[in-house]
Amino acid sequence: MKIMTKKVVVLFVCLFLVLGCQDVADELVGKKPEGAKTINITMVAKSSENPVFLSAKIGAEAAAQEISEKYSMVDVKIEWRTPQFESAYGQAEKIANAIKDGTDAIIVSCSDDSILTAAINSAVDSGVVVMTFDSDAPKSKRFAFYGPIDEEIGEKVMNELAGLIDEEGEIAILGGNRDAPNLLNRVKGIKKAAEQYKGINIVGEYYHPENAEAAAAEVLRVNALYPNLKGWAMVGGWPFFDDQLLDKIEPSKMKIVAVDALPVQLPYIEKGIVSALFGQPTFRWGKVCVEKIVDKLHHKKEVEEINEMK
Repeated sequence: MKIMTKKVVVLFVCLFLVLGCQDVADELVGKKPEGAKTINITMVAKSSENPVFLSAKIGAEAAAQEISEKYSMVDVKIEWRTPQFESAYGQAEKIANAIKDGTDAIIVSCSDDSILTAAINSAVDSGVVVMTFDSDAPKSKRFAFYGPIDEEIGEKVMNELAGLIDEEGEIAILGGNRDAPNLLNRVKGIKKAAEQYKGINIVGEYYHPENAEAAAAEVLRVNALYPNLKGWAMVGGWPFFDDQLLDKIEPSKMKIVAVDALPVQLPYIEKGIVSALFGQPTFRWGKVCVEKIVDKLHHKKEVEEINEMK
Protein backbone atom coordinates (compact mmCIF):
# COMPACT_ATOMS: atom_id res chain seq x y z
CA MET A 1 0.00 0.00 0.00
CA LYS A 2 2.83 2.41 0.88
CA ILE A 3 4.65 1.58 -2.37
CA MET A 4 1.53 2.35 -4.39
CA THR A 5 1.05 5.65 -2.54
CA LYS A 6 4.63 6.74 -3.35
CA LYS A 7 4.10 5.87 -7.02
CA VAL A 8 0.94 7.96 -7.14
CA VAL A 9 2.72 10.93 -5.56
CA VAL A 10 5.61 10.71 -8.03
CA LEU A 11 3.18 10.44 -10.96
CA PHE A 12 1.22 13.44 -9.68
CA VAL A 13 4.35 15.57 -9.41
CA CYS A 14 5.43 14.63 -12.92
CA LEU A 15 2.02 15.49 -14.35
CA PHE A 16 2.08 18.75 -12.37
CA LEU A 17 5.30 19.79 -14.10
CA VAL A 18 4.25 18.63 -17.55
CA LEU A 19 1.00 20.55 -17.31
CA GLY A 20 2.80 23.90 -16.95
CA CYS A 21 3.51 24.17 -13.24
CA GLN A 22 7.26 24.67 -13.62
CA ASP A 23 6.89 27.98 -11.72
CA VAL A 24 6.05 26.09 -8.54
CA ALA A 25 9.09 23.86 -8.88
CA ASP A 26 11.30 26.86 -9.59
CA GLU A 27 10.08 28.61 -6.46
CA LEU A 28 10.81 25.51 -4.38
CA VAL A 29 14.48 25.68 -5.41
CA GLY A 30 14.71 29.46 -5.00
CA LYS A 31 14.36 30.35 -8.68
CA LYS A 32 11.97 33.14 -9.62
CA PRO A 33 9.13 32.11 -11.97
CA GLU A 34 9.09 33.34 -15.54
CA GLY A 35 7.56 36.82 -15.67
CA ALA A 36 8.86 37.90 -12.27
CA LYS A 37 9.71 41.59 -12.19
CA THR A 38 13.16 42.80 -11.18
CA ILE A 39 13.27 46.20 -9.46
CA ASN A 40 16.71 47.77 -9.54
CA ILE A 41 17.11 50.41 -6.84
CA THR A 42 20.14 52.71 -6.78
CA MET A 43 21.15 54.09 -3.38
CA VAL A 44 23.02 57.40 -3.33
CA ALA A 45 23.87 58.48 0.21
CA LYS A 46 26.06 61.44 1.13
CA SER A 47 29.29 59.60 1.84
CA SER A 48 30.40 55.99 2.07
CA GLU A 49 32.87 57.04 4.79
CA ASN A 50 30.04 58.01 7.14
CA PRO A 51 28.90 54.99 9.20
CA VAL A 52 25.32 56.26 9.48
CA PHE A 53 24.91 55.67 5.74
CA LEU A 54 26.51 52.25 5.89
CA SER A 55 23.79 51.38 8.39
CA ALA A 56 21.18 52.66 5.92
CA LYS A 57 22.75 50.49 3.19
CA ILE A 58 22.39 47.40 5.37
CA GLY A 59 18.74 48.32 5.96
CA ALA A 60 18.07 48.65 2.23
CA GLU A 61 19.71 45.31 1.48
CA ALA A 62 17.78 43.60 4.27
CA ALA A 63 14.48 44.96 2.96
CA ALA A 64 15.33 43.89 -0.60
CA GLN A 65 16.06 40.33 0.51
CA GLU A 66 12.96 40.14 2.69
CA ILE A 67 10.65 41.40 -0.06
CA SER A 68 12.23 39.16 -2.71
CA GLU A 69 11.74 36.11 -0.48
CA LYS A 70 8.17 37.08 0.42
CA TYR A 71 6.83 37.77 -3.07
CA SER A 72 7.50 35.26 -5.86
CA MET A 73 6.85 37.75 -8.66
CA VAL A 74 9.29 40.46 -7.59
CA ASP A 75 13.06 40.47 -7.21
CA VAL A 76 14.59 43.57 -5.61
CA LYS A 77 18.22 44.49 -6.24
CA ILE A 78 20.18 47.26 -4.46
CA GLU A 79 23.08 49.04 -6.12
CA TRP A 80 25.21 51.21 -3.82
CA ARG A 81 26.42 54.27 -5.76
CA THR A 82 27.57 56.59 -3.03
CA PRO A 83 30.63 58.87 -3.31
CA GLN A 84 33.44 57.99 -0.95
CA PHE A 85 33.62 61.60 0.19
CA GLU A 86 30.67 63.93 0.41
CA SER A 87 30.03 65.79 -2.84
CA ALA A 88 26.70 66.99 -4.22
CA TYR A 89 28.21 67.07 -7.70
CA GLY A 90 29.49 63.55 -7.15
CA GLN A 91 25.98 62.45 -6.19
CA ALA A 92 24.52 64.11 -9.28
CA GLU A 93 27.02 62.24 -11.44
CA LYS A 94 26.12 58.93 -9.76
CA ILE A 95 22.44 59.61 -10.46
CA ALA A 96 23.12 60.44 -14.11
CA ASN A 97 25.08 57.21 -14.55
CA ALA A 98 22.35 55.17 -12.86
CA ILE A 99 19.79 56.60 -15.30
CA LYS A 100 21.99 55.60 -18.26
CA ASP A 101 22.39 52.10 -16.83
CA GLY A 102 18.64 51.60 -16.61
CA THR A 103 17.88 51.77 -12.91
CA ASP A 104 14.21 51.63 -11.94
CA ALA A 105 14.40 53.75 -8.80
CA ILE A 106 16.76 55.95 -6.81
CA ILE A 107 16.93 56.75 -3.11
CA VAL A 108 19.12 59.71 -2.21
CA SER A 109 20.16 61.79 0.80
CA CYS A 110 20.85 65.27 -0.57
CA SER A 111 24.14 66.96 0.30
CA ASP A 112 22.90 70.12 -1.42
CA ASP A 113 19.27 70.30 -2.52
CA SER A 114 19.94 73.13 -4.99
CA ILE A 115 22.28 70.83 -6.95
CA LEU A 116 20.42 67.56 -6.44
CA THR A 117 17.03 68.98 -7.47
CA ALA A 118 18.13 69.15 -11.10
CA ALA A 119 19.57 65.62 -10.96
CA ILE A 120 16.40 64.24 -9.38
CA ASN A 121 14.18 65.98 -11.93
CA SER A 122 16.27 64.56 -14.76
CA ALA A 123 15.81 61.07 -13.34
CA VAL A 124 12.05 61.45 -12.98
CA ASP A 125 11.76 62.90 -16.49
CA SER A 126 13.56 59.75 -17.69
CA GLY A 127 10.97 57.51 -16.03
CA VAL A 128 12.90 56.72 -12.85
CA VAL A 129 11.10 57.11 -9.53
CA VAL A 130 13.06 58.94 -6.83
CA MET A 131 12.66 59.00 -3.07
CA THR A 132 14.76 61.09 -0.68
CA PHE A 133 15.78 60.17 2.85
CA ASP A 134 17.53 61.94 5.72
CA SER A 135 18.07 65.16 3.71
CA ASP A 136 15.31 66.23 1.35
CA ALA A 137 14.98 68.19 -1.89
CA PRO A 138 11.42 69.40 -1.38
CA LYS A 139 11.18 71.41 -4.62
CA SER A 140 12.22 68.45 -6.77
CA LYS A 141 10.02 65.87 -8.47
CA ARG A 142 10.81 63.15 -5.91
CA PHE A 143 7.64 61.27 -4.99
CA ALA A 144 8.33 60.93 -1.25
CA PHE A 145 10.69 61.72 1.62
CA TYR A 146 11.52 59.69 4.73
CA GLY A 147 13.28 61.37 7.63
CA PRO A 148 13.00 63.30 10.89
CA ILE A 149 11.78 66.79 11.69
CA ASP A 150 15.25 68.29 11.89
CA GLU A 151 14.36 71.53 13.60
CA GLU A 152 12.92 69.54 16.49
CA ILE A 153 16.15 67.53 16.72
CA GLY A 154 18.09 70.77 17.03
CA GLU A 155 15.82 72.00 19.80
CA LYS A 156 16.28 68.75 21.74
CA VAL A 157 20.07 69.00 21.45
CA MET A 158 20.04 72.57 22.75
CA ASN A 159 17.67 71.87 25.63
CA GLU A 160 19.76 68.90 26.74
CA LEU A 161 22.96 70.95 26.62
CA ALA A 162 21.38 73.86 28.49
CA GLY A 163 20.52 71.59 31.41
CA LEU A 164 24.04 70.19 31.53
CA ILE A 165 25.69 73.64 31.78
CA ASP A 166 23.13 75.11 34.20
CA GLU A 167 21.77 77.37 31.46
CA GLU A 168 24.76 79.68 31.27
CA GLY A 169 28.08 80.07 29.48
CA GLU A 170 29.58 80.12 26.00
CA ILE A 171 28.68 77.36 23.58
CA ALA A 172 29.45 76.56 19.94
CA ILE A 173 27.46 74.82 17.21
CA LEU A 174 29.06 72.18 15.00
CA GLY A 175 27.12 72.23 11.74
CA GLY A 176 28.74 69.88 9.23
CA ASN A 177 28.05 70.74 5.58
CA ARG A 178 26.64 74.27 5.34
CA ASP A 179 24.69 73.34 2.18
CA ALA A 180 22.84 70.32 3.58
CA PRO A 181 19.20 71.28 4.21
CA ASN A 182 18.67 68.81 7.06
CA LEU A 183 21.69 70.11 8.99
CA LEU A 184 20.75 73.75 8.44
CA ASN A 185 17.34 73.01 9.94
CA ARG A 186 18.96 71.41 12.98
CA VAL A 187 21.14 74.48 13.46
CA LYS A 188 18.00 76.58 13.16
CA GLY A 189 16.38 74.50 15.92
CA ILE A 190 19.40 74.92 18.21
CA LYS A 191 19.37 78.70 17.79
CA LYS A 192 15.61 78.88 18.30
CA ALA A 193 15.78 76.89 21.54
CA ALA A 194 18.78 78.91 22.76
CA GLU A 195 16.73 82.09 22.73
CA GLN A 196 14.97 81.04 25.93
CA TYR A 197 18.25 80.75 27.84
CA LYS A 198 19.42 84.28 28.57
CA GLY A 199 22.63 83.13 30.21
CA ILE A 200 23.83 81.18 27.16
CA ASN A 201 25.94 82.83 24.47
CA ILE A 202 26.50 81.11 21.12
CA VAL A 203 30.00 82.06 19.97
CA GLY A 204 29.42 80.80 16.44
CA GLU A 205 28.29 78.15 13.97
CA TYR A 206 31.13 76.08 12.53
CA TYR A 207 30.86 74.13 9.31
CA HIS A 208 33.18 71.54 7.77
CA PRO A 209 33.31 68.54 5.42
CA GLU A 210 31.36 65.67 6.91
CA ASN A 211 34.18 63.38 7.97
CA ALA A 212 35.86 62.62 11.29
CA GLU A 213 39.17 64.30 10.51
CA ALA A 214 37.71 67.64 9.38
CA ALA A 215 35.17 67.73 12.20
CA ALA A 216 37.74 66.97 14.90
CA ALA A 217 40.10 69.61 13.53
CA GLU A 218 37.34 72.21 13.67
CA VAL A 219 36.45 71.30 17.25
CA LEU A 220 40.08 71.65 18.37
CA ARG A 221 40.47 74.94 16.50
CA VAL A 222 37.40 76.48 18.15
CA ASN A 223 38.32 75.10 21.58
CA ALA A 224 41.67 76.94 21.27
CA LEU A 225 39.93 80.17 20.25
CA TYR A 226 37.50 80.03 23.19
CA PRO A 227 39.27 78.59 26.25
CA ASN A 228 36.18 79.25 28.39
CA LEU A 229 33.83 77.34 26.11
CA LYS A 230 31.38 75.36 28.22
CA GLY A 231 29.67 73.26 25.60
CA TRP A 232 29.12 72.05 22.06
CA ALA A 233 25.76 71.52 20.36
CA MET A 234 26.53 69.22 17.42
CA VAL A 235 24.03 68.46 14.66
CA GLY A 236 26.04 65.35 13.74
CA GLY A 237 28.48 63.08 15.54
CA TRP A 238 31.31 63.23 12.96
CA PRO A 239 34.17 64.07 15.41
CA PHE A 240 33.52 60.79 17.21
CA PHE A 241 33.66 58.42 14.24
CA ASP A 242 37.26 57.62 15.16
CA ASP A 243 39.44 57.88 18.29
CA GLN A 244 41.50 61.00 17.53
CA LEU A 245 39.75 63.16 20.16
CA LEU A 246 39.74 60.60 22.96
CA ASP A 247 42.80 62.15 24.60
CA LYS A 248 42.34 65.77 23.48
CA ILE A 249 39.22 66.92 25.34
CA GLU A 250 38.97 67.30 29.11
CA PRO A 251 35.47 66.10 30.16
CA SER A 252 35.37 68.33 33.24
CA LYS A 253 35.80 71.51 31.19
CA MET A 254 32.87 71.24 28.77
CA LYS A 255 29.72 69.33 27.90
CA ILE A 256 29.00 67.92 24.46
CA VAL A 257 25.65 66.87 23.05
CA ALA A 258 25.54 65.41 19.53
CA VAL A 259 23.24 63.69 17.04
CA ASP A 260 23.79 60.01 16.12
CA ALA A 261 24.60 57.14 18.44
CA LEU A 262 26.62 54.38 16.82
CA PRO A 263 28.93 51.77 18.41
CA VAL A 264 32.02 53.58 17.12
CA GLN A 265 31.05 56.64 19.18
CA LEU A 266 30.46 54.88 22.48
CA PRO A 267 34.05 55.21 23.81
CA TYR A 268 33.41 58.95 24.03
CA ILE A 269 30.38 58.31 26.22
CA GLU A 270 32.33 55.86 28.37
CA LYS A 271 35.12 58.39 28.98
CA GLY A 272 32.63 61.16 29.74
CA ILE A 273 33.80 63.33 26.85
CA VAL A 274 30.33 63.30 25.29
CA SER A 275 27.45 63.79 27.68
CA ALA A 276 24.59 62.74 25.40
CA LEU A 277 24.04 61.29 21.94
CA PHE A 278 20.70 61.51 20.15
CA GLY A 279 20.39 58.33 18.10
CA GLN A 280 18.54 57.94 14.81
CA PRO A 281 17.16 54.66 13.39
CA THR A 282 19.52 54.85 10.40
CA PHE A 283 18.88 51.21 9.45
CA ARG A 284 15.31 52.26 8.68
CA TRP A 285 16.44 54.94 6.22
CA GLY A 286 17.23 52.18 3.76
CA LYS A 287 14.57 49.71 4.84
CA VAL A 288 11.60 52.06 4.69
CA CYS A 289 12.65 53.63 1.38
CA VAL A 290 12.90 50.23 -0.32
CA GLU A 291 9.50 49.22 1.06
CA LYS A 292 7.91 52.46 -0.19
CA ILE A 293 9.40 52.06 -3.66
CA VAL A 294 8.14 48.48 -3.92
CA ASP A 295 4.71 49.66 -2.74
CA LYS A 296 4.69 52.21 -5.54
CA LEU A 297 6.17 50.17 -8.39
CA HIS A 298 4.95 46.63 -7.65
CA HIS A 299 1.86 46.93 -5.46
CA LYS A 300 0.67 50.15 -7.16
CA LYS A 301 -0.10 51.76 -3.82
CA GLU A 302 -0.35 55.46 -3.05
CA VAL A 303 2.65 56.56 -0.97
CA GLU A 304 2.45 59.61 1.27
CA GLU A 305 4.80 62.39 0.24
CA ILE A 306 6.21 63.05 3.73
CA ASN A 307 6.95 60.03 5.92
CA GLU A 308 8.18 61.11 9.33
CA MET A 309 10.87 59.01 10.92
CA LYS A 310 9.83 57.89 14.40
